[in-house]
Amino acid sequence: MIDAVTDYPALAAVRGRRSWSKVTDAAPTRAELLTLVSAAGRVADHSSLRPWRVIELRGDDRLTLGAAIATAEGDDKPSTKPLRAPLVLAIVASYRKSDKVPRWEQEAVASGVAHMLSLLLDEAGWGVIWRTGRYTRAKAVAKAHGLGADEELLGWLYVGGKPQGARPGRRTSVDPRSHLTRMPAATVSGEKADAAAAKAKKKVKKKKKKD
Repeated sequence: MIDAVTDYPALAAVRGRRSWSKVTDAAPTRAELLTLVSAAGRVADHSSLRPWRVIELRGDDRLTLGAAIATAEGDDKPSTKPLRAPLVLAIVASYRKSDKVPRWEQEAVASGVAHMLSLLLDEAGWGVIWRTGRYTRAKAVAKAHGLGADEELLGWLYVGGKPQGARPGRRTSVDPRSHLTRMPAATVSGEKADAAAAKAKKKVKKKKKKD
């Protein structure tokens, strides 16, 4: 049982996570990123396909992205949005051929990596915010990132230093009772339910004997 948040570091980290829309020019090094990306890759991953990758954008890379966004939006001037942070991490779903794991499930894995990496960066002391946009799946933006035929861009993590004295974005806590529900009541009769349960137990016993 959990008596206090301090007894459960992961819970404290999740509760303390905030989005930082404004950051300083400081940014984690590539060596730091490698450690965090490795940890983020521990998310649940059916068949261990690892259907994702992270693209690191620094310096002029952000200008290239700004130009691609402008092309996708039909604007004359490059977008300055990528310049809001010194480091921009593009999260890409890299789909693998699989008879067991459908495309949507692989995208869920890539999304999990994005969230996990965001949490790890925040816990490491960096300001992070998740950004997307209607141009995320635009051809010009995909080309700028060098995406393959079986890849899709999910969005970007904007990363930088946390400004002293600045306040992160606020997020109201959810009411867990409105999101944690139970299965609908069974529609089969009690006798049928008991018979089904007994049959399931027999299958489990047979499987254990074979193992």
